[in-house]
Amino acid sequence: MINRNNTASDNNKLVLEWFIVDAKNLILGRLSSFLATRLMGKHKISYTDNNLCGDKIVIINAKKVILTGDKLNKKKFWHTGYPGGIKNKTIKEILGSKNSTSLLRNSVKNMLKKGPLGRQQLKNLYIYPNTEHPHAGQNPRQLSLN
Repeated sequence: MINRNNTASDNNKLVLEWFIVDAKNLILGRLSSFLATRLMGKHKISYTDNNLCGDKIVIINAKKVILTGDKLNKKKFWHTGYPGGIKNKTIKEILGSKNSTSLLRNSVKNMLKKGPLGRQQLKNLYIYPNTEHPHAGQNPRQLSLN
């Protein structure tokens, strides 16, 4: 007789693991593409593109990320999103500001899917500008890009 209370989804519970990445001296584009594939769960055998199956990732030293070439001084972000909200900021100014984690967050956000699933996946990314973070209780494992 089939036990209808014990379904296949009960046996295959999704367990999200916690990882920590030190972004010091890592290239922004390579780091964000690595994080996007990890947040989507493409590294897992059980990956499906319509389910949340990625891991939780903590990024430390986000303001010490590097960019190749002269993008640090030349590349500009110039609009706030509101009508008449034209503002010029270079990447160097963004990394030196109070909201220095927005550069990495927006870079990863643009590599994820647009819609409710992409927003859920982005919630599994925790970015901190320095080495201190409040997720020591989850015992995150060290994750390297190699």
